[in-house]
Amino acid sequence: MNITQDIREILGSTEAFAGRADQLSEDDSLFDMGLDSFGSVQLMLALEERFEVEFPDALLNRKSFSAIRSIRDAVATLINREAA
Repeated sequence: MNITQDIREILGSTEAFAGRADQLSEDDSLFDMGLDSFGSVQLMLALEERFEVEFPDALLNRKSFSAIRSIRDAVATLINREAA
């Protein structure tokens, strides 16, 4: 499983990042590049479905969805919790 590539695929399926998700660095601010609150909710739901996890309230914040790196770290944490 390549979490980063899966995140890029999910981002690429959104209107804000269609056709340019592969051009994003892991630290580019997704909010500065067009992600809004509605898009972040859609992103969260797609991530939960793809990785079969559920984001707890503690991770439902702007920081968790601010960049590919922060999303990857949050997803990895949730996957490790599920495996434990």
